[in-house]
Amino acid sequence: MSWMANNYACMTSRTASFWKWKPSWSLAANTSLMGLYASNGNLFTQCEPEGFRKITYYLDRPDVMAKFTTTIVADKQKLPVLLSNGNKVGEGMVDKKRHWVKWVDPYKKSLPVCAGCLSKLSALRSQYVTARGRNVLLEIWTEPADQDKAAHALESLKHAMKWDEERFGPEYDLDIYMIVAVGDFNMGAMENKGLNIFNTKYVLARQDTATDSDFHNVERVIGHEYFHNWTGNRVTCRDWFQLSLKEGLTVFRDQEFGADMSSRAVKRIEDVKALRAMQFPEDAGPMAHPIRPDSYIEMNNFYTMTVYEKGAEVVRMYQTLLGRDGFRKGMELYFRRHDGQAVTCDEFRAAMADANGVDLTQFALWYSQAGTPRLQVEGRYSPAEQSYTLTVRQSTPATPGQPDKQPLHIPLALGLVGADGHDLPLQLEGEAQPQGTTRVLDIKQAEQRFTFIHVAAEPVPSLLRGFSAPVRLEFDWRDDQLAFLMAHDSDSFSRWEAGQTLAERLLLRLLAEQAAGQTLTLPEAFVTAFRAVLKDELADPAFKALMLGLPSESDLLELVDDADPEQIHRVRTFVLDQLAAALRAEWREAYELNQTRDYRPQDAGKRDLKNRALGMLNRLGDSWSATTARKQGQDADNMTDQMGAMLALRDRAGLEREECYAAFACRWQHDALVMDKYFALVAGSQLPDTRSR
Repeated sequence: MSWMANNYACMTSRTASFWKWKPSWSLAANTSLMGLYASNGNLFTQCEPEGFRKITYYLDRPDVMAKFTTTIVADKQKLPVLLSNGNKVGEGMVDKKRHWVKWVDPYKKSLPVCAGCLSKLSALRSQYVTARGRNVLLEIWTEPADQDKAAHALESLKHAMKWDEERFGPEYDLDIYMIVAVGDFNMGAMENKGLNIFNTKYVLARQDTATDSDFHNVERVIGHEYFHNWTGNRVTCRDWFQLSLKEGLTVFRDQEFGADMSSRAVKRIEDVKALRAMQFPEDAGPMAHPIRPDSYIEMNNFYTMTVYEKGAEVVRMYQTLLGRDGFRKGMELYFRRHDGQAVTCDEFRAAMADANGVDLTQFALWYSQAGTPRLQVEGRYSPAEQSYTLTVRQSTPATPGQPDKQPLHIPLALGLVGADGHDLPLQLEGEAQPQGTTRVLDIKQAEQRFTFIHVAAEPVPSLLRGFSAPVRLEFDWRDDQLAFLMAHDSDSFSRWEAGQTLAERLLLRLLAEQAAGQTLTLPEAFVTAFRAVLKDELADPAFKALMLGLPSESDLLELVDDADPEQIHRVRTFVLDQLAAALRAEWREAYELNQTRDYRPQDAGKRDLKNRALGMLNRLGDSWSATTARKQGQDADNMTDQMGAMLALRDRAGLEREECYAAFACRWQHDALVMDKYFALVAGSQLPDTRSR
């Protein structure tokens, strides 16, 4: 097949047949950013999910797989760079004006991952040698002025390729891997075989223009699209109902990559926070759907938090149930069985089950049932029998079209913490000896009981360690038990969760007191818990920064019937102000001890904690904190500290804020990505003149 674009470019691809087609429309008129479209004088394609039909006739469904040869012909002066999928096998001149490039992809692929790029972009290049010794050329194509912002993306790609070889085994299979950065690309990033097309937001990063969070996001998205080479391209989904097969699986892979590249504890907490903030409400609303939906009106509506993020949690549960080695065995069997095929979620589940010799039949319900399950857990200690019994009940609320739900197979990871703050060895009734200090219980029935023996004194249960399943957990911890877990739990997620639950309880009590007209006071025990975290010299600074954050206003809205957002805002502001005042010295110390003279990526946690402290200090309204924030913003050699200073001053009127914001806008007015950050800060301010600004 071939197509012409504005009379100066054509592309031909060959499968079993050959078509030739010339569009009568102008590419400039294609504002959908789907199919073949123009952007700043360059031409790009976006074919997933149904963009290829905007280019030419084809059965553009994911299970129609073929090998493609692509030849691109274009005016050499207007479009000197001609890219497509596969390996470049030839190039030359058609005549004095036009040149051609031929690409051959030796692997079968579906139309959604076909791509073309005709441009004036420039490339940053490097080499990668695979574990088996193959040389791969790496190229990142950007506007010439942005080349100095592409180095981090290039290094991230190398990290992702090496990590995937070590963690799961697959190597890259072509001679070249290309990434193209496009300002006008509305899908974030796309895993086209060997030619990924990205929005510039997920490629361009330099320490003075990108925050630590931006750097992490670039690394993770680069990894995500690379991992699709096997989980999405080499093995793809049979139909769009199976979208989570490639997206949920690849999100899980990029989450694990991000955890290994930074702080595993912090990464897990951040992923769970995002799931709860965006996917849990989706599960509880009128648009609730399972990770494998059974119908759709518009295919683009399938790209949801449920399909991606909850889909990743479902994949993670395989690893929780089977262990890391068992999960890798399942992945290896999945690749061996289905390389070059379009398959279903059931075939992935079968590979996991067969590789490990286990029955995962009930686990299939995670793919067909919508809604967030609830686990109600009760604990009872028997001094006479020296045993601790947990009763677990599961249920899933009704969702549209699914009034009745069956019990799911839920992995519940837990530990029991003794009075000395150490985990107890866990031995279930009927077992000959203890089996570790963290156990994964298989919850398969509506109600089950588990009795642990040889428990000398009443323990404090640490439940849902590592957030082992995407559920809402209900357990009646006392406040002193939550404070104990916050101080001693060996599982980082459970420790953070205990602190958040304790803070939620306090905020809800204060809301009730405010509604009753009572004077609000902050309990000293709560201040003491925060002080202990700030003074903990052994904790990772990034984890400390997370521990020192309160539940968000949106979190509280989920917990209150007939919630009043204004009242929630007032109570949360009161607690923050009280913590700022009561721990003034500790916040000041945290700010000063976490200074970093030179920008180093490994110091991201220190910057996070330092900037949280600066924000808290600016709640006090004194001149030192405002002057310090302004100076940090103007002197910083990295965007993280610039943004930290601007955020600290965001809700504080005064000369320091005006000077800091004006200097920032003047400095970065010609950088669109940086100005996006500026506008977000201005729009998010709580100052009364924000609307007029």
